[in-house]
Amino acid sequence: MFDFDNAPERKGTDSLKWDVGEGELPMWVADMDFMTAPAIREALIKRAQHGVFGYAIVPDRWYDAFISWWGRRHGLTIEKEWLQFCTGVVPAISSIVKRVTNHGDRVAVLTPAYNNFYNSIENGGRFVKECTLVYNDSTYKIDFKALEKTLSDSLTTMLVFCNPHNPTGNIWTREEIKKVGALCKKHGVVVLSDEIHCDLTAPGVGYVPFASVNEVNKDISITCIAASKAFSIPGLQAAAVVIPNKSLREKVVRGLNSDDVAEPNCFAIDATVAALTKGEEWHNELRAYLFENRRIITEYLKEHLPEIKVVEAEATYVIWIDCGAYTADSDELTAFIREKTGLVVSSGKQYRGDGAHFIRLNAACPRARVMDGLNRFVKGIKLYGKRV
Repeated sequence: MFDFDNAPERKGTDSLKWDVGEGELPMWVADMDFMTAPAIREALIKRAQHGVFGYAIVPDRWYDAFISWWGRRHGLTIEKEWLQFCTGVVPAISSIVKRVTNHGDRVAVLTPAYNNFYNSIENGGRFVKECTLVYNDSTYKIDFKALEKTLSDSLTTMLVFCNPHNPTGNIWTREEIKKVGALCKKHGVVVLSDEIHCDLTAPGVGYVPFASVNEVNKDISITCIAASKAFSIPGLQAAAVVIPNKSLREKVVRGLNSDDVAEPNCFAIDATVAALTKGEEWHNELRAYLFENRRIITEYLKEHLPEIKVVEAEATYVIWIDCGAYTADSDELTAFIREKTGLVVSSGKQYRGDGAHFIRLNAACPRARVMDGLNRFVKGIKLYGKRV
């Protein structure tokens, strides 16, 4: 019903993703090329036609949209007072780290992880405490012994948890999440859970919200959610923070307001409400298209570059690709591929952990672009050759 095979031209539109050279193909930043859902476009046009763009409030319909979507699709009961508007998940994380931890504290991260976590932590005068995930046979697992050691450090006061995980695409199980919560409770560590990719799961596959597992997890956690990734509206600057614990909530809300990231614009509110109340059919078709792209990429690389391994995942549209058979320096590899083929992908090194022999590829684009990207990638790898 919806056309994902065609996408508007984005070059020359002040797009961050498409700010590339002539003939280059960007498949890096987590930004979809698809036009957003018709219901969202209609809501934005209606707001634009009103012609007055004054200061906005957060209306009840915004709260109701999140409460309904997360309750119905993810089994998380959210109370209205737990919700706080924010201008984005990254601004929320930066603000929360500064408000909930102290200057000089250590913030634990399961690595490899989204690079902006490190910026949010280190720019606030805190230190990253890495706990590296265990990689084996194209899958990742949590090393709980290593995690407990990390959390037991008296200066480690927060864990930034990512579910589904970026860049690996892991969906953590209920049992894994329960164990993480128990260890954090034991060592007095607050969990900041980034769940922005939670709606980008394979058809028929769900995810488990951190706060939904039990009362312990609910009490020690702050969760960041948004419609931005799932509905191709990240440029509208809108997210929500869920904080069940009253004491934590008061700290977080004060921080978000002090940092001036708690006031909405009218387009952000209307787009989010339209997404969560009228965009479900579009979103379901999108997920099917994205995971067919993932299947095609996996099979193509298996055929043409059998030593390149695609990490198994049931979430996100970013593909985490193990290039360890060819390189131990993904910065060098991605720069070479860009120079020789024009394909722009993300170096895994910026995600730390074992990322130095991985690249991250964004598959949220029409299939013709996927195939173009794959052809360029194979060409680039073959020209690069083995350097390990």
